[in-house]
Amino acid sequence: MAAAEATRWTPERADAWYRQQGWLVGANYIPATATNQIEMWQAGTYDPRRISGELQVARTIGFNTVRVFLHDQLWAQDRAGFLRRVSQFVDIAAGQGIKPLFVLFDSCWDPHPKLGPQPAPRPGVHNSRWVQGPGADLIDNPRYRPVLRDYVTGVIGAFGADNRVLGWDLWNEPDSPASQYKAVERSDKLKVVGELLPQVFEWARAVNPSQPLTSGVWRGSWRKPSGIVATQLDNSDIISFHSYAEPSTFEEKIDELEPLGRPILCTEYLAREDDSTVEGILPVAKRRGVGAYNWGLVAGRTQTYYPWDSWDKPYDKVPEKWMHDLVHPDGRAFRTSEIQTIQQLVAKT
Repeated sequence: MAAAEATRWTPERADAWYRQQGWLVGANYIPATATNQIEMWQAGTYDPRRISGELQVARTIGFNTVRVFLHDQLWAQDRAGFLRRVSQFVDIAAGQGIKPLFVLFDSCWDPHPKLGPQPAPRPGVHNSRWVQGPGADLIDNPRYRPVLRDYVTGVIGAFGADNRVLGWDLWNEPDSPASQYKAVERSDKLKVVGELLPQVFEWARAVNPSQPLTSGVWRGSWRKPSGIVATQLDNSDIISFHSYAEPSTFEEKIDELEPLGRPILCTEYLAREDDSTVEGILPVAKRRGVGAYNWGLVAGRTQTYYPWDSWDKPYDKVPEKWMHDLVHPDGRAFRTSEIQTIQQLVAKT
């Protein structure tokens, strides 16, 4: 590989790639039977039959992509077995015409992930068992650093020439404070992540995959970025962002990012209580040529149909208006109108 090849994509290359994809529309995906990314992929709880059925539902809805979280500790435990499962997932998704956007690291929720049986969901609480990766105990451990590097280069290297994989979202919300876990969160987390994130981009770039790299911004100023946000925007081949706001603010976010001159994906939206809805957001995304992933496909053990404030006061029953997620575990739509909106917009592509 020539050194000159392993550089950030030009805007022209990114645009050419984006035009080949068509309008990207999908969901953040985890099977209904998993509480977090470890439970999704771990050998004892990985469920390809369930995944196959749920991705069939996704395709019926009209989706052509899903955003899926991986975890470094699974690689450290059994890289061969982990890669076999990811490869099978890619096969299953490809059979439905769906391209995964894989997320390698995440700064949200529990900073102390552990392999093995995952705790049951906390009753009435949104995403109560989701875990960070790398966790607080390993993120700056010098003996674990080669594992992180090998995880990034190994996973991307295994699929970097596979056109059935959409791309690589290197770090989800790297500047997330994980306030619900402040009692056990590292006080220097942002400093440590800010130092590691550029290295993660360097490791991934060295593999020179045929798919783009990105990391989604979600807070702070995007017109004059600094710190972690600047690292994300300055190193991403395609720009991605999160917005759980109503349509007008969602469009303002696009306005902030458009001057960067690169394709844009919204990799998280849908908070019905905050007027971030399928019917409100997707038409804007389609009109602006922005790909969009709502949070949650199938209601399940993540319990993301509960709102964020359930962390402060757990709910004693499922709310009539779900926060996230599109369908029940049996595939029935939460709102038929949402599915119709997606199908109509996809049909006009």
